[in-house]
Amino acid sequence: MKTRTSRNQIERAPHRSLLKALGLTDQEISRPWVGIGHAQSELIPGHLHLNDIVEAARAGIHMAGGTPFAFPVIGVCDGLAMGHEGMAYSLPSRELIADSIETVARAHELDALVLVPNCDKIIPGMLMAAARINIPAILVSGGPMLAGKHGQKAVSLVSVFEAVGAAKSGKMGREELSALERCACPGWGSCAGMFTANSLNCLTEALGMSLPGNGTTPAVYAERIRLAKYSGLAIMDLVKKNVRPRDILTAGAFQNALTVDMALGCSSNSVLHLTAIAREAGLGLDLAMVNAICAKTPRLCDLSPAGPHFMEDLYAAGGVPAVMKELAKKGLLDTSCPTVGGRTQGDVVEQAVNQNTEVIRPIDHPYDVTGGLAVLTGNLAPGGCVVKRSAVDKRMLKHAGPARVFDSEPDALRALDRSRIEKGDVLVIRYEGPKGGPGMREMLALTSALAGMGLDKSVALITDGRFSGATRGASIGHVSPEAAEGGPIALVNDGDRISIDIEKGTIDLAVSAEELSARRAAWRARRPRIRSGYLARYSRLVSSADKGAVFEE
Repeated sequence: MKTRTSRNQIERAPHRSLLKALGLTDQEISRPWVGIGHAQSELIPGHLHLNDIVEAARAGIHMAGGTPFAFPVIGVCDGLAMGHEGMAYSLPSRELIADSIETVARAHELDALVLVPNCDKIIPGMLMAAARINIPAILVSGGPMLAGKHGQKAVSLVSVFEAVGAAKSGKMGREELSALERCACPGWGSCAGMFTANSLNCLTEALGMSLPGNGTTPAVYAERIRLAKYSGLAIMDLVKKNVRPRDILTAGAFQNALTVDMALGCSSNSVLHLTAIAREAGLGLDLAMVNAICAKTPRLCDLSPAGPHFMEDLYAAGGVPAVMKELAKKGLLDTSCPTVGGRTQGDVVEQAVNQNTEVIRPIDHPYDVTGGLAVLTGNLAPGGCVVKRSAVDKRMLKHAGPARVFDSEPDALRALDRSRIEKGDVLVIRYEGPKGGPGMREMLALTSALAGMGLDKSVALITDGRFSGATRGASIGHVSPEAAEGGPIALVNDGDRISIDIEKGTIDLAVSAEELSARRAAWRARRPRIRSGYLARYSRLVSSADKGAVFEE
């Protein structure tokens, strides 16, 4: 196999000497070098076992004649960072991850990459790096956590977040809360529902950047180890054929990913991340495309947090390939798109079987005739905003009410704790966007508290920040332009009436254009909350959410 650089030249003797200090032989030095970028960590349950995945991938690379080099990548556990200032670092970590992989791969002239993530920002960060560097690459994740069992009920991390709200409102005792927290997360893996991590791992299959099974095979199954070995074998075939990420990450691949996204009912964060990955691949992905695909794609799954099924159920039903097979029956997929496994998506779909038509509904009998996400626009969000439609109670698909305005998530949480939020209200939380937050932190603590108090069916929430994939309710995020840039959300006053129509895709502030102009003239930009360190630099460089919250050129 041909490597990208000659490593046998006289001038490379010092380099070979350093490699021999690692114990490498001349034969190993002469083979293709495959970096295994992994996010193993003792801080993140989804990453605790990733060394096992790395060793399995290493075995596959060795078997196929390559030389593997494992190197670490940082990660933030969104669950542990939730509800405090640590969440400000979650989305910004995505850019650090992409930059660090680029740095290692370019500095050491790697020939290929096997990328081993498992949680929210790590997956898109790695895919962004793969598209940017554009050397043969494949992603194999650590897999989802099994659901916990609380009595006869299947539970997950979001059950505990929502139980906090129930406990605070007196609907649950402390003993039951303690029992729930002990059983909700039974072992390692990415949290058990269709939250952001599992959404992105599934969409990696739809993009063609991982082998089938990447999104749904449970973390604790031996099949996950075999998948990593097969990924190690597959990367060497990609090196041999010189198949690169941008050969796979085509416009058709992103349309496939959005289509699968709608069918599964994925996290609203998937829009943010797919936009960023597409940008690195040299492609455009605008919010209008999201609504166009949503309108024609039925939702085939009803997965947690909105529904009763978990990732292990989707796996047993046939996984992402079985979902794609249903979609292909109506011509909703580009089955000619290539994959890292050397087959087209059509080849993958042909072998898929839907084993459970309740977990994966047939295309003619969907849970909903339209997809799981929706983009809303109007005078409150001229650049658009995103809602996980599949997680919204039908009674809240259309809602109007008075604005309750807060300039941070903690302010809103304090008001909720003091019972100052009433049924019918529209919570507006601003200055939490990419620049204003900074970091566009998720608000699962707030949305779970609303759900635990029974307010998710009567209170809407609008923010220039974002929500966890585990969020349910009429939670509308990514409002663009954000408040820190002087967007209309910065001009909302307490009591202003806001109208939301998710089915029509509109979100409007019932304030005249003249009054908004007067308020805009009086508005003044705020001093940044953080004025030193990485977040200060991030705030200065980051784009708006509708552009993927990426660094501006």
